[in-house]
Amino acid sequence: MDARSQAPSPRNAARRISAPGLSRNALRAWVLIHKWTSLVCTVFLLMLCLTGLPLIFHEELEDLMGHSAPLETVALGIVPPTLDAVVGGVLAQRPGEVVQSLLFEPDRPVVIVATATRVDASPREAHMQPVDLRTGKLAPPPPQREGFIWFVHELHVRMFLGLPGTLFLGAMGLLFLAATISGVVIYAPFMRKLAFGAVRLGQSRRLLWLDLHNLLGIATAGWLLVVGVTGVFNSLDEPLAHQWRNGQLAQMRAPYANAPPLARLGSLDAAVATARRASPDMEPSVIAYPGSFFATPHHYNVFMRGASPVTERLLKPTLVDAETAALTDTRDMPLHIRALFLARPLHFGDYAGLPLKVVWALLDIVAIVVLVSGLYLWWARARVPSAKRADDLISRYGAERAR
Repeated sequence: MDARSQAPSPRNAARRISAPGLSRNALRAWVLIHKWTSLVCTVFLLMLCLTGLPLIFHEELEDLMGHSAPLETVALGIVPPTLDAVVGGVLAQRPGEVVQSLLFEPDRPVVIVATATRVDASPREAHMQPVDLRTGKLAPPPPQREGFIWFVHELHVRMFLGLPGTLFLGAMGLLFLAATISGVVIYAPFMRKLAFGAVRLGQSRRLLWLDLHNLLGIATAGWLLVVGVTGVFNSLDEPLAHQWRNGQLAQMRAPYANAPPLARLGSLDAAVATARRASPDMEPSVIAYPGSFFATPHHYNVFMRGASPVTERLLKPTLVDAETAALTDTRDMPLHIRALFLARPLHFGDYAGLPLKVVWALLDIVAIVVLVSGLYLWWARARVPSAKRADDLISRYGAERAR
C-alpha cells in the first residue's frame, strides 16, 4: 500500500514529530515563518552572496588590477618627510582644495590624503591621494567611483540608493536571520528520523533538493548567523556614526563650546606626537582635520589603533588642539561602536589573511546553493496554498516516521 495513504492526520503527525515543548500550531507557525521570511529576502540575499564573493578578495583583486602601485626601493639612511610636508605636497597638486583627513594603510608605509573643495564636503566628493611616507612621493590615485570593485561594493552595500538602500538591505538581513533560526527550529523535528547529513537518492528531484537544502543549511547555520548579524550591524554604520558624533564626540569637545574660531592651523606632526604620548602603545590610523565630520572646529582628531589583529581594528579618538597641539581628551569608544569595528572585517572573513578568506568564500558558495535550492523548492510547490503546504509537510514527515 502507498505510504501516503497510511499517513496520519497533520494533527497526529505533528504530535509525533514535534520537538519537546513544541505544539502542532507552534510547529506550523515556524514552518510558515521560515517559508515567508525566506521568500521575501532570498533574491536580495542571493545578490549579497554573489557580490560578496569578489568583495572577500577585494584587496587581492585590486592588486591584480594594478590599483595598488608597488612601492619603490628606498636607499638606507634616507630621511622621511614630515606629515606637514606630505600634506603640503598634496595641496600643491590640488590648488583650491583643503585636507579632510589622512588614512594610514596598516600594512604599507603609505598614507592616503583626502582633499576636497570644503573640509565638510561629503567623503564621496573627496580626492584620495596615496603618498609614500618614506619619500613623500605621490603615487597614482586608485580609481574612484568606477571599476568592477566599486560597482560590486556599491551594489552590495547600498544598491546605488544611498542610506535607504543600506537600511533596506539591513531589514532583509533581519528577515534572513529569522529564516535561518526558523530553519534550525524545524530541522530537528522533521529530520530526526534520518541520519544527520542523509540525502535520499533515487527518489524525486524535489526530495533530493530538499535534503540538500536541509543538509547545507544546518551545516552552515552558525556561519550564516555570523554573517547575517554582522551584515545587519554594518548596515547601521552611518546612523551609529551620527549617534557617536552627537554623543561622545560632543562630550569631548564640550570645553571648546564657546571658543573663538581657529586663528591658524598648527603643526600636524605636533598633534600626532601628542596623540602618541597619550597612547604610547598605539599608532595613528586616521586623522580627521578640524571642521570635518569626525573632528571638531578646533581639533585634530587622531584615531589611534592597536597592534594586534583584533586591536588594530579598534579606533581610539584623541582630540588635540589644532593651534597649540595640547591634548584635550582621549577615550575608548562606546561598546557598540567597538563591536561595529570588529563586525566589519568579520563579515568578509578579513582576520587571518588568505586562508580564512578562502574558507569564507567556500561557505559563501554553499550559502548560494542553499538560497537557490530554497527558490527551487518554492517554485516546485508554488501552486499549493501556503497553509496547506505547511500541513502537507508535517503529514509527509509524519508518514515517513510511520513507515
